[in-house]
Amino acid sequence: VQLVESGGGLVQPGGSLILSCAASGSIFSFNAMGWYRQAPGKERELVAITSSDGSTNYGDSVKGRFTISRVDPLNTVSLRMNNLRPEDTAVYYCNARGYDSNWKTFDSWGQGTQVTVSS
Repeated sequence: VQLVESGGGLVQPGGSLILSCAASGSIFSFNAMGWYRQAPGKERELVAITSSDGSTNYGDSVKGRFTISRVDPLNTVSLRMNNLRPEDTAVYYCNARGYDSNWKTFDSWGQGTQVTVSS
């Protein structure tokens, strides 16, 4: 399963960005799709995740500012980021877990997209 991210870039503090991630391959079902981020010198952390039952979870630092949504027919997950702060600067990675068409589990990562929040 391959994941391709898009939508990163440079934005001023208080601005907004939308990240998108498209999954392709022999996918039977998803258990979860989500976004993680890694800033320089820091560990990768959860940003937001959506599960197969429709539930969502967010990292504490982004609650109320970021919204994750999934479009199942298109195997796409997006992350709308509002009121961005300099501390949101990081490489954002898409992650997807589930079963492929051979009933094998997969846990795939995208290549990452840079988000920089700076004036």
